Amino acid sequence: MEWFLANLGFVLDLTWLHLVQSVLPLLFGLLLSLPLGYTAWRLRPIRTAVLSVSSMLYTIPSLALFVLLPFVLGTSILDPMNLVAALTIYAVALLVRSVVDALESIDDGVRQAAVAMGYRPFRRFFAVDLPLAVPVLFAGLRVVSVSNISLASVGALIGVRNLGTLFTDGLLRFFLTEIVVGIVLTLLLAVLMDLLLVAAEQLLTPWHRAGGKRHVAGTDQGRQTRASAGERPDPAEAAVLP
Repeated sequence: MEWFLANLGFVLDLTWLHLVQSVLPLLFGLLLSLPLGYTAWRLRPIRTAVLSVSSMLYTIPSLALFVLLPFVLGTSILDPMNLVAALTIYAVALLVRSVVDALESIDDGVRQAAVAMGYRPFRRFFAVDLPLAVPVLFAGLRVVSVSNISLASVGALIGVRNLGTLFTDGLLRFFLTEIVVGIVLTLLLAVLMDLLLVAAEQLLTPWHRAGGKRHVAGTDQGRQTRASAGERPDPAEAAVLP
């Protein structure tokens, strides 16, 4: 605890860098995955190939990718953009399948109703498909956010400053406190990001909360009506609802 308080500024600086290096690939990965996933979903002949390639990308060893990217991008070996680019690749590898699954989860009847109302494909995607795909898509984003926060620490092995620096410094100096602080802060970042994504999902899907409240209110009213009429309660309803 004394070491943590004495080095609070240093630790907070590393935490901020770690957060930025984890969030940027999440945003870039989402922007790249949406068109790729939509294309794979629309064009079934290429779906298997796109999903297979994306899955293969995730099997590339992270340390090897961090070392290879400077030669591909023409950046310095210590440039944090190498880490951001690598984590973006991993994010795309996971999110392409999530986008396809999210679009597959939408009831086809909803799409047909949108087409009947005059929605063209582009407008329908942003007004109908994407909002309804949010729950499944955010499940994938939550996985990627945790993965990015974990993998970002590996960047310290090639000199990128983040919370992984506490691991390497602590290991070199045999200083357990520094390593524990790095582990705890990494876990806290992962939990914080997960909570933020859950809150964002709830904000983007207000109909889920409203639908649940209407369902409960309607069920309670139905129970009272049946009870006043002397009807026996539905066993399935009694088993599922409190």
